[in-house]
Amino acid sequence: MRALPAIAVTVGEPAGVGPEICLRLLERARQAPFGARIVVLADRSLLAERAAALHLSIRLRAWDPSLPPQADTLDVLHLPLAAHALAGRLDPANAQQVLALLDRALAGCQSGEFAAMVTAPIHKGVINDAGIPFTGHTEYLAERTGTPWVVMMLAGGGLRVALVTTHLPLKAVPNAVTRVALEETLRILHREMGRKYGISRPRILVAGLNPHAGEGGYLGREEIDIIIPVLERLRAEEGMTLLGPLPADTLFSPPVLARGDCVLAMYHDQGLTALKYASFGQGINVTLGLPIIRTSVDHGTALELAGTGQADPGSLFVAIEQAIEMAQRQPPELSE
Repeated sequence: MRALPAIAVTVGEPAGVGPEICLRLLERARQAPFGARIVVLADRSLLAERAAALHLSIRLRAWDPSLPPQADTLDVLHLPLAAHALAGRLDPANAQQVLALLDRALAGCQSGEFAAMVTAPIHKGVINDAGIPFTGHTEYLAERTGTPWVVMMLAGGGLRVALVTTHLPLKAVPNAVTRVALEETLRILHREMGRKYGISRPRILVAGLNPHAGEGGYLGREEIDIIIPVLERLRAEEGMTLLGPLPADTLFSPPVLARGDCVLAMYHDQGLTALKYASFGQGINVTLGLPIIRTSVDHGTALELAGTGQADPGSLFVAIEQAIEMAQRQPPELSE
């Protein structure tokens, strides 16, 4: 029999809901097996403490790829915390461990130990409070893999929305929407839709930057000077199916969405407000362009829910399911 692929799941911020939604993985596996081995990267004592507080009866076992899967057992790759973690209380002392989880999962993906990595939420602020400059998972993994350009895409609620710019102040967005940025993003999105979703000739709906897509230059010239020339060149030279630039206020209407396979938004809230409304709790984050497969939940650390048992694990379940499907569709030899 072919061995089941192993999926690394990083527990994320120890004070947040990551530990408890990871503990819920066994509950999900009892109802419908994932079809892969799930390995949680965390401090084992943190998981044991959180399980006891939530009255969950779970057996934790040290990850060993030579051991067969075991029912009602959660495989854990132990990386110790620097300080005891309390639910809902951030501690910069543990910031380095949060990043160590990512580094270990990444190393496992690069070596072939893991077929993909899935990330539970982290807290950017507490990592920066620890004196570590940090923008987000997407940028961190790009730097660690030496990938010059990656694309953040969220999927859920029947939508796939990629972004030209990610975590930037709104005033910085126009200068960041350059011809190079737009072209590189479209190339990656076009290629990865084939690799990760099996759509070899995707129809990409491209939003304008300005209201009404600039209205012929009266509401801004970025569409005329940047977006339209890039779309025309890629259509002519590479045969991409690119619709736009489209006014963002009507782009997410059903008749327009029916014409495309994915959306490219110019900035974070332009694209993700609609997607999270349609999919919150079931949406996921996918990093396109990396030499590994990485998916993530689409929500934050939810400190106010940590330790209550009320956090919804649905997004984590979907992220794992999608990572497994992508790994099956994109074998390692196709990775860059």
